[in-house]
Amino acid sequence: MIEVRDLAKNYEGSWAVRGISFEVGAGDIFGFIGPNGAGKTTSIRIMSTLLDPTSGTIRVDGKCVVEHAHEVRRRIGYMPDNFGVYDRITVWEYLDFFAASYGLGRRERLSAIEGIMQLTDLTGLRDRLTGELSKGMRQRLCLAKTLVHNPKVLILDEPANGLDPRARIEFRALLKELRNLGKTIFISSHILAELSDVCTALAILEKGRVVASGPVEEIKRALQPGLAFRLEVLGEAEACRGALEGLEGVGAVKADRSALVFQFSGERERVPDLVRALVAKGVPITGLQELKTDLEGLFMQLTRGDVQ
Repeated sequence: MIEVRDLAKNYEGSWAVRGISFEVGAGDIFGFIGPNGAGKTTSIRIMSTLLDPTSGTIRVDGKCVVEHAHEVRRRIGYMPDNFGVYDRITVWEYLDFFAASYGLGRRERLSAIEGIMQLTDLTGLRDRLTGELSKGMRQRLCLAKTLVHNPKVLILDEPANGLDPRARIEFRALLKELRNLGKTIFISSHILAELSDVCTALAILEKGRVVASGPVEEIKRALQPGLAFRLEVLGEAEACRGALEGLEGVGAVKADRSALVFQFSGERERVPDLVRALVAKGVPITGLQELKTDLEGLFMQLTRGDVQ
């Protein structure tokens, strides 16, 4: 659905984006992750036809964002990181204005706006002035505006920035619902917790370069090809290291006070045998927990903290 090839952008001798490439599949919720200044917003503005690249290409639904900008704009809904609302018009008038801007006829606008207000839970606010809305409701209104022309692709730049915890949870639930409706969602964020339970694929950006991209599970498997566990014991863990390291399938072992963290190359069905072997060696086990690599773990493994 989105194809980025060798994209680069230079601002007066300074490279914001340095030849990045990745693909977003139809129906993905694709996370675009990186620290502030990594080049995320520059890439998104090029993708949204608001900025020309120095070199490279982006295609959305097969259309080049430079050569076919008008057609691309029909296919995308763009929600910027900073946006304003016209404070003295109502929620309905705000959505009607943008629907008309996309060329929707009056009857078509009425139907589209009613459906979108229900989807984004704005129906009860239709006659409220936009200037009276909370931060969370303004975010919902901006997303509703982004949906008003029924785009195939949503491009969201830091959409949960500044929201309270409840509003963030509700926003993530709305993203999942939009995916179920067939939307492809490209979402940028530097807050990894926002994306950890919604992304199907991602690209991690640092200093204008992609350091990893693809389905989340594939990246996890590449970084952690086997199983990983945290073994809790009574007393000092270091005293139990030797008993664990001598067992078949056990890889690198790290001692952390009263716990041992280790890699295990065997099948999950062999874990009970591992525990029995440790008990037979007299290891005082108090707990065993499988460790899963989350987005924060991926980010820390793949990046070095460099900024441009």
